Amino acid sequence: MAKSYTVAVVGATGAVGEKMMEQLEKRNFPIQHIKFLASKRSAGKNIEFKGQSYLVEEATPEAFDGVDIALFSAGGSVSKLLAPEAAKRGAVVIDNTSAFRMDKDIPLVVPEVNRQDLKSHNGIIANPNCSTIQMVCALQPIKEAFGLNKVIVSTYQAVSGAGAVAINELEAQSATFGDTKNAVAQVLPVKSAETHYPIAFNAIPQIDMFDDNGFTLEEMKMINETKKIMHTPDLSVAATCVRLPVVSGHSESVFIEVDKEGVSVTELRSILEAAQGIEVLDNPAKQQYPMPLYAEGQDAVFVGRIRKDLSNDKGFHMWIVADNLLKGAALNSIQIAEAMIEDGII
Repeated sequence: MAKSYTVAVVGATGAVGEKMMEQLEKRNFPIQHIKFLASKRSAGKNIEFKGQSYLVEEATPEAFDGVDIALFSAGGSVSKLLAPEAAKRGAVVIDNTSAFRMDKDIPLVVPEVNRQDLKSHNGIIANPNCSTIQMVCALQPIKEAFGLNKVIVSTYQAVSGAGAVAINELEAQSATFGDTKNAVAQVLPVKSAETHYPIAFNAIPQIDMFDDNGFTLEEMKMINETKKIMHTPDLSVAATCVRLPVVSGHSESVFIEVDKEGVSVTELRSILEAAQGIEVLDNPAKQQYPMPLYAEGQDAVFVGRIRKDLSNDKGFHMWIVADNLLKGAALNSIQIAEAMIEDGII
């Protein structure tokens, strides 16, 4: 008889928490018992899961007694406070925040890329940034086949990455066409910052706060996480992250330089077509390419617009799109847990 597990979902009432629940049910995850945890403010609410009603409990250290797998998506401060407590009580924590991503003792994992790193966990595994996940899924098979020297990425990110409040603000501002500059803006680019801009009919070249080097923290996440996940500390990576008035689905324009000379577009496309979790949609003659509208609700990472650079024989351009709440967050977390079960780690 297959083993089943006691699972806790922390941040169950949030957007990613809801997607985690959907994925647990959709993928028939082996659950013996499940509990839903959230802040004191959200405790006491009812959640429907697999046709049953569950009471949301307050997330406290004691709530993790007897838990095998704890899926965290309730903000970095909650993870820093409670993830070590959950791990101390024997749970394997899969954390969807940035709290532990760059900790050298905590694996940062995309199962299609560095599944082997799960074996070295000490109770906590970090789920990477949404924009990083979809990019490394496409880069890893290319790196394995042809080597990789350089990555330059520009992202076009959906407002759902900033939470439900950003979606609500986009919807409200979209009704102000003709006077958008004067629309109420209280969320983007960063809710805690002093200045806010409308996102409807706009593009904001800032996601998270600026670092002293001129890059935003979101851009530095992509740079540092890519190197850690792919075990390439010397890889040249640069990122520019932009927020667009799209509800769901992140898009990325990516330039790469491979090691091997003479690689053709056909060869590179074939490598991607054979890669796990990748769906190539690349037929310019028929105007077929990935778009966030059509990636929403899909598990795959979509790659298209694959073409060779006109001045660099080792350079290629591609367009990568994925649902940021699924593969970029909830789905990758569940896939980490599934991989650990399959590999006998849990």
